[in-house]
Amino acid sequence: MPLRGVKVLEFVGLAPGPLCGKILADFGASVTRIDKVLDNPLDVLYHGKRTLAVDLKKAAGQRLVQQLAKKYDVIVEPFRPGVMEKLNLGPGQLCTDNPRLIYARLTGFGQKGRLAARAGHDLNYAAVSGVLSMLGREHEKPTAPINLLADFAGGSVMCALGICVALLERHRSGLGQVVDAAMVDGAAYVASWLFMSRGLSIWNQNQQRGANLLDGGAYFYDTYKTKDGLFMSVAALEPQFFELLKDRLQLPQELSQYGEEHQILGRQLLTDTFLTKSQAEWSAIFEDVDACVYPVVDWQKVQEHGHNAERQSFERVDDILAPRPAPRLSRTPGKLRRNVQMDVQSLLDELDIKPEQLRRLQEDGVLSLPIKPKL
Repeated sequence: MPLRGVKVLEFVGLAPGPLCGKILADFGASVTRIDKVLDNPLDVLYHGKRTLAVDLKKAAGQRLVQQLAKKYDVIVEPFRPGVMEKLNLGPGQLCTDNPRLIYARLTGFGQKGRLAARAGHDLNYAAVSGVLSMLGREHEKPTAPINLLADFAGGSVMCALGICVALLERHRSGLGQVVDAAMVDGAAYVASWLFMSRGLSIWNQNQQRGANLLDGGAYFYDTYKTKDGLFMSVAALEPQFFELLKDRLQLPQELSQYGEEHQILGRQLLTDTFLTKSQAEWSAIFEDVDACVYPVVDWQKVQEHGHNAERQSFERVDDILAPRPAPRLSRTPGKLRRNVQMDVQSLLDELDIKPEQLRRLQEDGVLSLPIKPKL
């Protein structure tokens, strides 16, 4: 696997950090979670990782992590600036002890800046990034795409990219570095095209959200309800796709993509027409034609869709439906990871402690393991 041999320490926080760790694990990294408790019901992305519960407020717990960090390649930590330094686990210390260490700091506002120390969530980060102002229907309030934009696209994925780039650079320099992965920065960077395309004709002159080609302003780029209460997606942007759309829906030939009167008429015609048949019926009608019309597949049935089934894009992990790792590599693809059995002896070797020391740490509440070691 691509990241085989890479050892990652993931300090468990909310979902952005665990997804970053999952991406690394799915592509072969060995990931060890440092959590406050062994059983954390909020972390659903733990598969393929081993877990240690460490009391980082105790000096002995800090020393354990300091010892581990000397033998690891990557640290992923999700806390506000200064928290790790107070725990004697900041990059100033750990990267000095291990110059090859890549120390990834995944936060909302980043390590510096007026808001760096402030609390926030995906909605706030998307708002400050400027991207949220672009999302939503005309004359309606901005609408966030759940927490995909800042938490996961701008946070987890950008952080994983930063780690991989830093690992690649380390092959040349032999040195690690700090990755400052701010979700505000990441959300904006993911939306680079939205910022840099503003001179194109797809945007209206006043830059009003919801009134443009790709954000609901065009009736031929939208979703429509079907007879059975489901939906179809329509993205007939190019003229040749639009003509095929009109043909399959039996719309008037004079209907155009341009002009306010055509926008009003077209939206009403598509709304009324799609309500005459079920999603399955419309899917069959558009099955063999490039009109850019496809069903809005329900997430609970997504693995049953013919395309997804053929590509085996989903599989069950502990009876939970999960997407398979993407992108797909031809020689060394990622794989969904299952729960891993704790190798206590390898942990003892990494910590450089003897069995009696391990017993004392457990008795003092400094360290908890998911399985009871033979001492």
